[in-house]
Amino acid sequence: MNQVGSKRRRIGCDAAGTPLPGKVNAERRFHMAFKAEEDDIDELGHVNNATRVVWIQDASVAHWLAAARSGDRDCFVTAVLRHEVDYRGNIRAGDEAIAVTWVDGAPRGARYALRVEFTGADGKVLVASRSEWPLIDRLTGKSARVSAEIAAPFLKTDEF
Repeated sequence: MNQVGSKRRRIGCDAAGTPLPGKVNAERRFHMAFKAEEDDIDELGHVNNATRVVWIQDASVAHWLAAARSGDRDCFVTAVLRHEVDYRGNIRAGDEAIAVTWVDGAPRGARYALRVEFTGADGKVLVASRSEWPLIDRLTGKSARVSAEIAAPFLKTDEF
């Protein structure tokens, strides 16, 4: 969440604060596209690993913003506790990668696991990650249990 007057872009949103575009499919997976720009490229000629982590966070938060019930978006925010990232291929300037995010199993207490995979034009997985995210109460700043109602938009009916 941005501080008032902050020039920093909110994770999962564009510079104007609008959630990044994407779609949730019938399996409750969120899909969105990323395009590698020249500023994303490191000395090896591909997207810098730090940029890939920013993309993972953008896709994860955009998923929350797209799928969560409006009351839940108003009351809670998510923050990453841990990322595990496997780099399997390169993304070069001008390349587009499709991010697919999904909640990995039922939440445990205040935490849930989120998977993100980026695929290239050939369908091969270029980046795969698993992150742990807690649900944070906006008023208290403390973690909050992820109830079945909060989790429902992210899980297939047989997963909770």
